[in-house]
Amino acid sequence: MTTKKDSGTLRIAVYLRFSQDRTGEGLGMARHEPRCRELAQKIAAQNGAAAQITVYRDNDISASRYSRKKRKAYIEMCERIERGDIDVVVAYHHDRLLRDKGREMEPFIDLIERNGVDVQFVTAGRWDLSTAAGRFQARIAGSVAAYESELKSERIKLQRIQQAMAGKFHGGIRPYGFEPDGVTVRADEAREIARMYEQVVAGVTLRQIVRDLNTRGVPTATQRGPWTSQAVRDIIRRPRNAGWSVHNGEVVGKAEWAALVSEDTWQAAVAVVSDPARRTSPGNTPKWLGSGLYLCGVCDRPELRVSAASSNRNKVYRCRSRELTGVAHVNRDAARLDALVEETIVSRLEQPDALAQLAAGFGTTGVDVAALRLEQAALRQRLDALATMFAAGEIDARQLATASTSLKAKITAMDGELAEAGRRSPLAELAGSDIRARWFGTQPDRSDGLSLGTRRAIVDLLLTVRVLPAPKGRRANGVYFDPSSIEMTWKV
Repeated sequence: MTTKKDSGTLRIAVYLRFSQDRTGEGLGMARHEPRCRELAQKIAAQNGAAAQITVYRDNDISASRYSRKKRKAYIEMCERIERGDIDVVVAYHHDRLLRDKGREMEPFIDLIERNGVDVQFVTAGRWDLSTAAGRFQARIAGSVAAYESELKSERIKLQRIQQAMAGKFHGGIRPYGFEPDGVTVRADEAREIARMYEQVVAGVTLRQIVRDLNTRGVPTATQRGPWTSQAVRDIIRRPRNAGWSVHNGEVVGKAEWAALVSEDTWQAAVAVVSDPARRTSPGNTPKWLGSGLYLCGVCDRPELRVSAASSNRNKVYRCRSRELTGVAHVNRDAARLDALVEETIVSRLEQPDALAQLAAGFGTTGVDVAALRLEQAALRQRLDALATMFAAGEIDARQLATASTSLKAKITAMDGELAEAGRRSPLAELAGSDIRARWFGTQPDRSDGLSLGTRRAIVDLLLTVRVLPAPKGRRANGVYFDPSSIEMTWKV
């Protein structure tokens, strides 16, 4: 029985923890708190004292021993116990008070015993941790709770494996492109995903895709913060977009939800974002059409970068030769140069059949995708057969390694062929449309036109732009920009 303090007041800590609060409404706490307060008042009355109740709340903190989310309220309560500010601890049940019984039980017992604090539960009675019998009772209760938690975890894992094998959604955070049920397609997000794939296989960089998403104000799945390259990469690599069910990162079968992109498109895009040869070092996302694309007419290198002109606020493309070698090569008005390049490309594409001719000029892989997939599947079956033969003792480890290496090399080569077959020309975004309106857009900010990344990909695909040294002085029209000093060569 708790003994009354000299002040005539019992300082009672009510601890509440509720895990998996998906709505954030704290409904579990709302049910538990009145019962805990009632018990606290009863304890105080039994001791002829007034109850001074302080409630400590930890919301959405799992009881799993794998959870590493800190219990700030629990830590604060323990600190106050150590300072001698608490006489009684009340909780709904011991599994609400102690999360990981193995790690937390012994330190908690030592803390309570050292400070002479009473512990009582609404549904599990009183723990008298001042006695060996009471500590034994607490340890047994903790072990039983840990066993039940681990058993539940195993059942959940098995259930999720079964659901994944059956192609069903097995819970978790709402995947971008789908409703919370993980199956129903959310149309606006699905369109954004399809656009991401189109841009990736067309050669648009992840940073340019991110810039486009954030500029247009497209919300993320959580609507917390802007898009990042990693977030886009994760979406691109997600097998569920091609209609595959996944467990622990491995594809386990076809899913019950609709595919957002074709398997060929998915594989091609994944090959692009997974290519180790791609530039992954941090840097600024290009904000101008020709940054890193236009060539200097003196050194013939793509070293033109945009900076402010010294005489006015206009931006100019300037060869980095001055900062690299101390010798200036060329510079040119950025806005006028970009406008010239864009008008040149659009005028060419507006010519009859030009779009089809240019697209055809790059050829096709000529790969029979269906036949290649069948051949690849046969190779995978041979790999499985080798493993079976090794397990049966029909071949030794050396034979297994030799045969497996050869088969895996062929499968990897086929992956590359399939990825290349799925690549898409950036010109595809202009097919069947008013080319000028699609390129420039109809809004003043060009938000409904081609993204900068796609326009850069098309420039890189079609044109070699070389900025030549220009004569000094203004032209007859009063401007310094001389179109004749820009050499543009079609690549096809």
